[in-house]
Amino acid sequence: MLSSDVLSFVDHAWETSILPEIERYIRIPAKSPHFDPDWKKNGHIDEAVGLIERWCRAQEIPGLKTEVVRLEGRTPLLFMEIPGAPSSNGVDDTVMLYGHFDKQPEMSGWAEGLTPWTPVRKDDKLFGRGGADDGYSAFASLLAVRAAKKHGGKHARIVILIEGCEESGSYDLPHYVEHLKARIGTPSLVVCLDSGAGNYEQLWMTSSLRGLVGGVLRVSVLTEGVHSGDASGIVPSSFRIARSLLDRIEDKETGRILPPAFHATIPDQRRHQAAASGRVLGETMFKRFPYAGSTRAMDEDLGELVLNRTWRPYLSVTGAEGLPAIQNAGNVLRPMTALKLSLRIPPGVEPKHASAELKRILEKDPPYGAVVRFEAEEPAAGWSAPDVAPWLESSLEKASQAFFGKEACYMGEGGTIPFMAMLGARFPKAQFMITGVLGPNSNAHGPNEFLHIPMAKRLTACVAQVLDDHARR
Repeated sequence: MLSSDVLSFVDHAWETSILPEIERYIRIPAKSPHFDPDWKKNGHIDEAVGLIERWCRAQEIPGLKTEVVRLEGRTPLLFMEIPGAPSSNGVDDTVMLYGHFDKQPEMSGWAEGLTPWTPVRKDDKLFGRGGADDGYSAFASLLAVRAAKKHGGKHARIVILIEGCEESGSYDLPHYVEHLKARIGTPSLVVCLDSGAGNYEQLWMTSSLRGLVGGVLRVSVLTEGVHSGDASGIVPSSFRIARSLLDRIEDKETGRILPPAFHATIPDQRRHQAAASGRVLGETMFKRFPYAGSTRAMDEDLGELVLNRTWRPYLSVTGAEGLPAIQNAGNVLRPMTALKLSLRIPPGVEPKHASAELKRILEKDPPYGAVVRFEAEEPAAGWSAPDVAPWLESSLEKASQAFFGKEACYMGEGGTIPFMAMLGARFPKAQFMITGVLGPNSNAHGPNEFLHIPMAKRLTACVAQVLDDHARR
């Protein structure tokens, strides 16, 4: 395939067909069921999958079958099948492409003129919730197929799964994979478009993902609030107790997670990749974040920062209850403090065991006999990619050079894509192309999320190249 022709075709399709649809999609508050328990009644999830399904069905791809599959009580899944060219080696082969259409909630702090549900294009960026994470994936997947076919490329049989529960941990997805297993077959290549990028200047491959254990820590000391002047010094503070319980998990000075159960041995290959990624990214590795004041990064070694966010456990407190707004905070010793905990765990740490250990550590021997409960959420496993096959390594490098003019890079991601660990276990012989458009400041899950349009176009062309190389390997 001639790269200039492919990129020209992809650019035109993005501008005339895809971007208008993504703008419509951004307007739909299709929050994941964890954030919208009444998703079925509210109808936003169904509206989002309907919009994407209609666009996909209209694409001129011979043999394309498009279906919204619905299992009782579960978010819908968009499932597509495309027949492939006859295999050169006589083996019936399949490529799976994956993405999701559910979204994170609004989040506060959007810049003036920007809101989560109003698409705004500024130069190369399309702002709005869900465009980059991960509403573009279905559109880019089908366009990559079209680009390959139109410009002399080939592809094997393709199945595409676009789910509606990823931001809630993908708990619906295993049921669909089991329900559709006969139609899915056994993929030899999995392409996931829900990951990150170190910059917007080259193709980035995700070599690993951290898992996640978390839940809500509740500390109760009273049945109702009482005057702080009367009770302080007699009744222990629930906040102080919660703080002391967190000290069992992390070093408050360094943030290092203390219990060995949450750590894994970092492979030498991942250390080398982290060092290489650090050299490529330079100071953008840490300068890309919107620090307040003179806040600085936790380490000066770039390779160590990469490992911190990909192969080491770290704790975030992502929410709280029992703390009134400051303007409503009277002189009251509060009865309860609740903290939402998010503990990222490296690949190789068994998530259910880690979740149980977190609960045990937090609830054991509560200070002052306070009522301490940790309500764990469903944990998610980390994932480490298998060794890259020579044909795929060559294809990725060729694609990056052709469409970006720079080498392909490999780096772990700090976030979780639950689907990857499940697929890795189900299809142990498959190769994985885990990539995405979530580069510096794209801010998935936060305010001012944007889709970097040139990156999305070039990534689409790269997928077309890999599909062709896979079919000819």
